[in-house]
Amino acid sequence: MTPQRSSLNRLLLRLPVLAISIIILKIKCLWVPVCGLDDYVRGDFPPDFVFGCGTSAYQVEGAAFEDGRTPSIWDTYVHSGIVNEGNGDVACDTYHKYKEDVKLMADMGLKAYRFSISWSRLIPNGRGSVNPKGLQYYNNLINELINHGIQPYPTLFHVDTPQALEDEYGGWLSWEIVRDFTVFADECFKEFGDRVLYWTTLNEPNIFALGGYDYAQIPPGRCSLPFGKVCTQGNSSTEPYIAVHNMLLAHSSAVKLYKKKYQATQRGFVGINIYTFGVVPCTDSTADIIATQRANDYYIGWLVNPLIYGDYPDIMKKNGGTRMPVFTPDESKLVKGAFDFFGLNHYTTICVKDNPSSLNEEPRDVTADMAIQIIYGSTHFPPDQYSLTPSGLYGVLEYFKEVYGNPPIYIQENGQRTDRNGTLNDTLRVQYLHAYIGAVLDAVRNGSNTRGYFMWSLLDGFELLDGFKSSYGLFYVDLDDKELKRHPKLSAAWYSNFLKGRSSTMPGGLIDAAKYISAS
Repeated sequence: MTPQRSSLNRLLLRLPVLAISIIILKIKCLWVPVCGLDDYVRGDFPPDFVFGCGTSAYQVEGAAFEDGRTPSIWDTYVHSGIVNEGNGDVACDTYHKYKEDVKLMADMGLKAYRFSISWSRLIPNGRGSVNPKGLQYYNNLINELINHGIQPYPTLFHVDTPQALEDEYGGWLSWEIVRDFTVFADECFKEFGDRVLYWTTLNEPNIFALGGYDYAQIPPGRCSLPFGKVCTQGNSSTEPYIAVHNMLLAHSSAVKLYKKKYQATQRGFVGINIYTFGVVPCTDSTADIIATQRANDYYIGWLVNPLIYGDYPDIMKKNGGTRMPVFTPDESKLVKGAFDFFGLNHYTTICVKDNPSSLNEEPRDVTADMAIQIIYGSTHFPPDQYSLTPSGLYGVLEYFKEVYGNPPIYIQENGQRTDRNGTLNDTLRVQYLHAYIGAVLDAVRNGSNTRGYFMWSLLDGFELLDGFKSSYGLFYVDLDDKELKRHPKLSAAWYSNFLKGRSSTMPGGLIDAAKYISAS
């Protein structure tokens, strides 16, 4: 095993897991390579069901040093020499090419676009005056989307804390960021809320806390031994818990502000995003089934339980002990009910075994507290390709329906990773999308309150874990071309075909995707 794969495997152990035995038994095609519906059309979904795709600011915008933008922790991390997978200084240059990209979406038939707002582009110092150039860019982007009949779905934070706030008080490790994030959210609601109905505050707080503060695999790159290989600062035993606590408070503060100040006139909705695995016990033993529930309590309940019940799961408080922050009565009141919807990111499925011996480790991090072992089975992360286990996504949606009262759900990321080799004949991505969208339809027909699906992603951007080595896009971006020309893949033609009401069983094989989309 290469050092890189080993470190990624360590990160996987810190990624969220999802399932309990009751839900597992209800999944109809568990671990079958492809399941769900063979043929379906857009009209099989409810008329108001939203289909779109997504990106995030640092991954596609570029213009990292233009028009007043200052560095975020992502800029700092990729320029630190810790990783050698490129950077987002230019990325896909959507900062200058947004009109071209919106036209690509419109030609495909997309009705929604999820993007993130760069905090350090809009408010360069993290607090204080708004950057007029940044404000103009996001106004222009939103207006361009609306003019083409595409709904904007902005996310306020996507792994890009302003470096100024990281330097001043430690970013998400300080309560001060609750105040500053709320002011940032207020500016976004005030400036864009007349045209935006769906806001997501934070992207994957669970992954951000674990990857960024436990194992240092993503920004801001904090960890402590023995949980990371290059640990220059941090405390893996406490900081992930502290970061999530402050993110929950910041999210809830922004929701409270929106409901008090804007919702009556803007009539919008605010949610939070969570990364989810489909998770099953590796065996039918009682220990593995309980371990799967415990994992769910840690990674999904870590975020969802406070927002629904006002506190963390009991098992987390027991195993984390004094390392776990405690909600004050006022904080519990603030977070309870602070959501209109949940955004879910989902890619693949794993299985879990009980590992009680990790509770004897000292020091312990979140993974040791969880006392599980992940067995990869047919799934690796990140693999040459994600295996097709759409039953995992079906199980996630069943879980939220049965355990959390069926709240409104938007699948905000779902897509296939492949090597970034320039091929346009991405039949594996077509197979993936066909299978997973079919599983979503199956779940909706079974009563899931899922209201939208956003494919990841529109473009081959700068990915969080491996930069430009991997590909998720419907469009290949030629980094060697000075114009960064976009080339539609077979998956773009398939998605367009589906969005325009045609059969999901479009003929496979390489076609001229651009002509196909235009002709459609």
